[in-house]
Amino acid sequence: MAAPAVSREAGDGLLVFARVTPKAPRDGIDGIWRGDDGRQAVKVRVRAAPEKGAANKAVATVLARALGRPKSAGEVVAGPKDRMKTVLIRGDTKALQAALGRLLADSP
Repeated sequence: MAAPAVSREAGDGLLVFARVTPKAPRDGIDGIWRGDDGRQAVKVRVRAAPEKGAANKAVATVLARALGRPKSAGEVVAGPKDRMKTVLIRGDTKALQAALGRLLADSP
């Protein structure tokens, strides 16, 4: 599963669309969020509060590590003050798509 509805290829990696829940009891990926408007995103929970960019850094780290990349490979590139974010994960696009597909297939 390449999860095309929640990601898009970028020049140097994969853009992942995420819906974030900050101040959660744990960090993690909780499957796919589906909006009433048809949008889809990866549900990401982070313990960090949305203050001074802490939640953004945590989201990028959680996604990068979940896809088998170092935390430095992730960066929020859109939506820094919104629950809906676009996160760039740098690396081989095909490998990242495969990893995302496996991750979402194993999620609730």
